Amino acid sequence: MAGARLSHGWRAPLAAVVSLGAAASALSAPPHLQTPKVSIMTKTSAPGSPTAPHPYVGMWVTADGRIRHNLLPNGRYDEARGAKESAYQGRYVVTGDHIDYVDDTGFTADGDFIDGVLHHAGMILYRRT
Repeated sequence: MAGARLSHGWRAPLAAVVSLGAAASALSAPPHLQTPKVSIMTKTSAPGSPTAPHPYVGMWVTADGRIRHNLLPNGRYDEARGAKESAYQGRYVVTGDHIDYVDDTGFTADGDFIDGVLHHAGMILYRRT
């Protein structure tokens, strides 16, 4: 009987091993967060010219300055909280005016850009220029 040898010496049918692998992969981040659906870089209109950053790339800050999200042009973010720089880091994807975050531990969050303001997890962040 074809199968895969398990660490304790028993053999499991190959189909069971394959289905376990599929179940484990289903526990990872949603596909739209694993591979960006949209590029955060947009081409300028002139052929051959360099790319221009997405309009949402940059620093977003709460009114009191305590929470700071730096949306980097490479699809990564760096969040500072109070005096703690780089409190959270991870990746983000912008689709239209919606942003999905996945930090490096796998925690997910999202937000929406409304009238030039980022609404995220009950906070309002303003663009720092």
